[in-house]
Amino acid sequence: MGLLDEDCWQLIVPAKVYHAMEKRGRCCGCFPNVVDIIIRTTEQYHAHRDSTDAEIFDFMTRLRQFHDDNRRADLERRQKSHRAA
Repeated sequence: MGLLDEDCWQLIVPAKVYHAMEKRGRCCGCFPNVVDIIIRTTEQYHAHRDSTDAEIFDFMTRLRQFHDDNRRADLERRQKSHRAA
């Protein structure tokens, strides 16, 4: 929640979370799950703030779209790079 306290409308991505925890993602396979946690945490944060429904909806829509686009790209990379020899 500290990242949201700094700027509640910033786009938080897995790399930013790992950096704040002073950790590194090794294979980055967990990043889709981390994004799901970021989305849930952000929704809860704004539900307890005085954010308007319009602000929350717009931000969460953009965040979900970012997540979906990156998940599709991740799946495409996996399918292309994991071919049997």
